[in-house]
Amino acid sequence: MLPAGLRDGLPPDAAHRAAVIERLIAQFTAHGYERVEPPLVEFEDSLLSGEGGPEIFRLMDPLSQRMMGVRADMTIQVARIATTRLGGRPRPLRLSYAGDVLRVKGSQLRPERQFAQVGVELIGASETAADVEVVRLAGDALDALGIHDLSIDLNAPPLVPAVFEAFGIASRQARQLRAALDRKDADAVAAAAGPAGAALGGLMAATGPARAALMLLTTTDLPASAEPERARLIGVISQLLETAPALRLTVDPVENRGFEYHSGVAFTLFGRGARGELGRGGRYLAGAGGEPATGFSLFMDTVLRAVPEAEPVRRIFVPHGTPLDRARELRDGGWITVVGLAPVASPEAEARRQGCSHVWRAGAVVEVEAKS
Repeated sequence: MLPAGLRDGLPPDAAHRAAVIERLIAQFTAHGYERVEPPLVEFEDSLLSGEGGPEIFRLMDPLSQRMMGVRADMTIQVARIATTRLGGRPRPLRLSYAGDVLRVKGSQLRPERQFAQVGVELIGASETAADVEVVRLAGDALDALGIHDLSIDLNAPPLVPAVFEAFGIASRQARQLRAALDRKDADAVAAAAGPAGAALGGLMAATGPARAALMLLTTTDLPASAEPERARLIGVISQLLETAPALRLTVDPVENRGFEYHSGVAFTLFGRGARGELGRGGRYLAGAGGEPATGFSLFMDTVLRAVPEAEPVRRIFVPHGTPLDRARELRDGGWITVVGLAPVASPEAEARRQGCSHVWRAGAVVEVEAKS
């Protein structure tokens, strides 16, 4: 009886989700990222920018009489914390986070409206090495979960707008070209682009595996105003190919959908067989002062579908009257203990009823036979 896109987390799935999130946070911590915990609700003004801005639930704060919003994306919250509460901390600042977000509606690929978001933000670093670090960290963290068949698609959202501006493309023509680029329709781009056709066609042709894309990106003739964006994208690709050769990298220099607020190299994470994106990230400007930042968010609903199933837990029934020290020793040995609250005629039958695979009997661990 829950609204569409919302669901209860039940055993053992809820415990599995929590364990996977903690494994991710442990990976981030090992790389120097410190955890922060933004509030679930805050004034809507600070939530309207960023990826989840249009998707927030709004409500009135009865104390301040100001409109508040339920967060739909945690990235903007972490950026706020970094540039205000932690504004005096040395840069670069490495932060991690985990928590649920709520959106007004789901999408075709992600019908869930409430899902856990886990990620990192690297604040105050403009170097290409920062972009490389977060891409590699995303790949390493997912690989540590057992998601080995990973694909990372690199983009440069400001690149096409830089070409548009250099050639004076605006308004209706820009919208027409943007739609053609999204469809990868080379004929439509050539027909509508005019003098910008060669540059846009060259960028579109560079879509594909990273090594081949790198060669085409290097040789495409672009206006001088687009050169910084091209150089950064080339730098990130080159460093990733050199330092993380096992990563499966693709490039789409003209992709923009979902990256509207990104100011530099961005990326999307996919897993073979997983429905939807595992996560996405990229460079943006944090806070009112526009501090350079980059990071990524993992979408746990998709990640959990791609993670190998958890190993069965060792769960043992400890009959009523067993010394508590014995149950403590079992827990120290890795068992989950279910202690009986009253005497029962058959500890084995009670163990099966309580979902236990073993029972403590006569001072020993005994496997419970499955009921025929």
